[in-house]
Amino acid sequence: MKRPKDPNLLGRSVVEDLIGERMDGSPLPPERQKNPAAVALSMLGASKGGHARAASLSPRKRTMIARKAAAARWGIPR
Repeated sequence: MKRPKDPNLLGRSVVEDLIGERMDGSPLPPERQKNPAAVALSMLGASKGGHARAASLSPRKRTMIARKAAAARWGIPR
């Protein structure tokens, strides 16, 4: 959740987080939880995906992708 910039509202939100309810007495909304089955399926695919993609690319294509990533990260003009 994004914090307010006003110091008074920021202090209020911190206190609300600490006590677990809003100042008006209503409870805070529950944290969003992920479906464990979906997380497990995602991890299975993620562990295979990068290796499969790397194996299918030529060394030249991998180099081009790496250069583009480095340029984006470090702000190097191409």
